Amino acid sequence: MAKKQNSLKPQTSAVVKLSRADHAFSIGVDIIMAFFLVVIAIPLWSTIMLSLRPSTFIGSYLQGMVLPPWKWSFAAYRSLLGNNGFLLAFWNSVRILVGGVACALVLNIPLAYGLSVRGLPGKKWLTILIVIPYVFNVGMVPTYIMVAKFGLTNHLASVYLPVAINTYNLLIMRSFFEGIPNELRESASIDGCNEVQTLIRIILPLSKAIILTIGLFYGVNFWNNYFNPMLYLSKDYLRPLPILLRNILIGASMNEFVEARAFSDAPVEAIKAASVFMSAIPMVIAYPFIQKYFTKGTLLGSVKG
Repeated sequence: MAKKQNSLKPQTSAVVKLSRADHAFSIGVDIIMAFFLVVIAIPLWSTIMLSLRPSTFIGSYLQGMVLPPWKWSFAAYRSLLGNNGFLLAFWNSVRILVGGVACALVLNIPLAYGLSVRGLPGKKWLTILIVIPYVFNVGMVPTYIMVAKFGLTNHLASVYLPVAINTYNLLIMRSFFEGIPNELRESASIDGCNEVQTLIRIILPLSKAIILTIGLFYGVNFWNNYFNPMLYLSKDYLRPLPILLRNILIGASMNEFVEARAFSDAPVEAIKAASVFMSAIPMVIAYPFIQKYFTKGTLLGSVKG
């Protein structure tokens, strides 16, 4: 009976002892990661403290970085949130972000799924046609002429529609779809599903990781996109946040200096820092929710690429 009870006990896994070289390597990695953390944290902390610096502050730059909380001033944030120009630019950026990510996913998912289907007629030539613009860029002038011919100038779609399909992201998504067992598609076909139903009912529920990862790539790009809005949007009421930040941050010409001063009596440097920090908040909030899918989606999507 005792032997039977002993045989029912769960077997413990073997403990792997790390050598001195392994411990030294781990310590070295920790030191390097701590160094990069400090390198990233110092500019971020400096920007936050600069945005909270009052107009009456007198002291060195180092003293401003350790300013106590009872001396903080939120005048820069109140002036930004109370300014219609900043709120309008922020709303335009949100519209570009949501519309751009939705448009990119709607275009990339069917195309990537089609390229992942085995035996698709003309699959090789379609892949070549997609890769050619990635290798040989047509240039800015032909792209602008095409956007103007379609009547997209002074429309928010001009910011994200020309770049809605990124070849790199498309190939990663295609590789992810190719990694899904083909037996699932065959079983769906036996049950009477066509390709669209197979994509919606079978493939998409299994592809949450790659969809969120590619969506994050596009979202960061559209949120920080500066060149396309400057090129295609000439109306002030359409300018997104990067254009407004450009007018605040440069501060070289008289017009940009006046625009920075137009927010309130808060220090110009504090307004610059507050605008930079507030523009990064949406991506900082969104990233922790997507981070757990980020590594999985990227690695699985790049296995066959």
